[in-house]
Amino acid sequence: MNRLRDLREDKDLFQKDIAKILNMSQTGYSQYETETNDIPTNILKKLALYYDTSIDYLLGLTDISEPYPRKKD
Repeated sequence: MNRLRDLREDKDLFQKDIAKILNMSQTGYSQYETETNDIPTNILKKLALYYDTSIDYLLGLTDISEPYPRKKD
């Protein structure tokens, strides 16, 4: 997924860096970027929070990168 790669590279990070944040292997994360594997919902949530964007943006459903207003607990 180009958007995931672009966001990662914008922060000057390697796949292994994001994989560590997500507590997974670099190979597993790489499969999300290349769309070999679907991204689980819990990982999408973590990525959206980390990159301060929406899941829709991560999935390419919108070109608006701003996150939606967060729900107050």
